[in-house]
Amino acid sequence: MSRQLHLNLFIQARGHHEAAWDHPAATALAPTDVTHYQDLARQAEAALFDSVFFADSLMLSNDAARSGRLWLEPITLLAALAVSTERIGLIATGSCTYTEPYNLARQFASIDHMSNGRAGWNIVTTWMEAAARNYGADHQAHGDRYVMGEEFVQVVKGLWDSWADDAVVDDRTGAGVYADAARIRPVDYDGDFYQVAGPLNLPRSPQGRPVLVQAGASDAGRDFAARHAEAVFTAHLEKATAQEFYADLKVRAAKAGRTPEQVVILPGLNPVIGSTEAESKRLLLELNSRTDPEIGRRTLSQRFGGQDFSHLALDEPLKPEDFPDPDTLETMRSRAAMIVRLVDREGLSLRELLARFAGGRGHYTFAGTPEQVADLIEDWFSDGAADGFNVMPPVMPAMLTPFVEQVIPLLQQRGLFRTEYSGTTLRDHLGLDRPADRF
Repeated sequence: MSRQLHLNLFIQARGHHEAAWDHPAATALAPTDVTHYQDLARQAEAALFDSVFFADSLMLSNDAARSGRLWLEPITLLAALAVSTERIGLIATGSCTYTEPYNLARQFASIDHMSNGRAGWNIVTTWMEAAARNYGADHQAHGDRYVMGEEFVQVVKGLWDSWADDAVVDDRTGAGVYADAARIRPVDYDGDFYQVAGPLNLPRSPQGRPVLVQAGASDAGRDFAARHAEAVFTAHLEKATAQEFYADLKVRAAKAGRTPEQVVILPGLNPVIGSTEAESKRLLLELNSRTDPEIGRRTLSQRFGGQDFSHLALDEPLKPEDFPDPDTLETMRSRAAMIVRLVDREGLSLRELLARFAGGRGHYTFAGTPEQVADLIEDWFSDGAADGFNVMPPVMPAMLTPFVEQVIPLLQQRGLFRTEYSGTTLRDHLGLDRPADRF
């Protein structure tokens, strides 16, 4: 069988663009209305997407009151989607930094059971200092977060593997047992940061383990992904950097003793689709014209650890020296470095930079016809830049619908995307092996 494209739908509030919350084409449903997310997940399932994904934030952003950028707790939301969909994968973010391994392992194992094997965990090490204050914790340095994250993932994997696949006997003859105690083992993990006895109080889930997803792009993040991630969300503003990342991560995975094809790389794509190229570009300009530059300025400040950018004029060219050195930050260094490289390469003004990030936040924004969007997807997929895409519609559902109704049929006609689900689990959709149990 020829290599098949993978598509994940990244669902965020009323859309990914900063101006989506009050856009006339956005849903009228509140960002806290579960039916909004159920409708989108069912639409994605009908279109045969591999999965839907929900990010998370452990703090109220400084622009939420003006932008409506808030959302439900995502693991809870997956439970609602598990019983309102049948085949599509369900991925949510869970923080290694501000939760306990036992709680998170139990939550995602429960989702995998409830959905009959469709759960995925997006592993994050939370970088926002304000989140630390919400949890009464000290803000962790960038390197420390990954050291803690390494232990966290090892514990969670151990808990998911603490029951053998055949541990459940469920012998109801009157003299039988529910489970073979010899096929259930403690974890007894004793690390620098976590001490966990185990075993998990749930049998092994349908996929063996939920799919592990990760999005770090720093050097430490890439090594972490190479050791653990089975799907990788990544952000690129051009094909060349996507190709470099793709090749590098596949090599790192091989060096870590893994099969590179078992790491599915999905760059973000923020598509603005029109019936003509001119219409699509007009739609993008109209979206960007609705943004508030001061909201963008505050978001940029957050990306750079609270740096004050109030002195920067909106319409004068920026210089790399206007930004702190990304290597000195304790935020998401890879995204900060991307911004500095972009400024250095293109000499953007602050207004232009904020517009560039208003929809995709560093992911690739493309305005074009359905054919042009399909061409871009095929080009990146066939030329070593992607195994598929993390699709991020700017306004939902209005800008998801043309992707579903016009772009996906083109990809199917070209033999790139499935015309039916061939399996039932998220691992089936992504072509991932089921992990063997440790017994």
